[in-house]
Amino acid sequence: MIQFEGRAGILDLSWGHPRPDLLPVHEWAAASAHLDWRALTYGAAAGPDSLLESLGDPGRTFVTGGASHGLALVTQLLTNPGDVVLADAPTYHLAFPILRDRGVTLLQAPADTAAAVIRDIRASGRRVALLYLVPTFGNPTGRSLPEDQRRELIAVARQEGVTIVEDDTYRELNYDGPAPASLWELAGGAPVVRLGSFAKTVAPGLRLGWINAEPEIIGRLTRLGYVHSGGGVNHTTAVTMGTFRADGGYQRHVARVRSEYRAQRDVLVSALRADFATVESPAGGWFVWLRLPDGVTADALLPLAEERGVSFVPGTRFWADGPGGADRIRLSFSHLPADDLRRAAERLAAAVHRR
Repeated sequence: MIQFEGRAGILDLSWGHPRPDLLPVHEWAAASAHLDWRALTYGAAAGPDSLLESLGDPGRTFVTGGASHGLALVTQLLTNPGDVVLADAPTYHLAFPILRDRGVTLLQAPADTAAAVIRDIRASGRRVALLYLVPTFGNPTGRSLPEDQRRELIAVARQEGVTIVEDDTYRELNYDGPAPASLWELAGGAPVVRLGSFAKTVAPGLRLGWINAEPEIIGRLTRLGYVHSGGGVNHTTAVTMGTFRADGGYQRHVARVRSEYRAQRDVLVSALRADFATVESPAGGWFVWLRLPDGVTADALLPLAEERGVSFVPGTRFWADGPGGADRIRLSFSHLPADDLRRAAERLAAAVHRR
């Protein structure tokens, strides 16, 4: 029935999911209460005006069924089977099968060296179609790409004819000040396509997000056969989101969850530091990227940790190809309340010390 199901006795830090009691059940119902028949009919191909206008750039915005759907659409439009697609390393691991569905050659290119990788591949005569990354409060690291590297990537992509796909799903979950300017903003549009989502800020079950792209790409999206046939994507939910944003409910909700997730981040980071680890405190997002002590690997630690009643995602899963991340684990602080986060850190420390 649901993607996540808890395991008895396991405090699971694997899942980048919202804390259930933070989902805005009553607020969403209130936003839905006064919709009329237009919310339940076919909608405009790019999405309802109420939502497009609230997102700030109607002519360059297309409503999607979430960021994953947006990535699938962009890959469908902008790649051909056999093209090279580059993915940051480490980066969001569930993007890899979406990209591979198109039959592309997926290679890793860490953001700080991606410019050189693009040039090398292009010099070999192969086409690099896309570069995928989560540059702001990234999954799994929680880090943000510095502005000088953002500008260099944009310049190289523009020169080499590569589209940057910016997965910007964590932007509004900022805890220590404003988020950095997006690649989309810095570039003023092309060569960047930006993916947004309400999964993290509101609720993943809405399956609602958007694509920012140049009008030519938006036009191609609106002319896709299934869009032309169905009259837009997730129309009723998109109309409701337009209302939720217009009446201030969205802003109040995001302020609340930002405060709650900041507190949860602080609890987990403090507990890890107290128990055994030197760990960065992420400035945003949902994840702590933990380096294990010398001689400890994530794959060897996982069964020991689960015996102690805690779980995580091994770092090796966040590299598209080749080795990486054997000494790293991703811990999510979004899903569990503070007391469980403290206990999870204690259990993880016990597993590390048991090795």
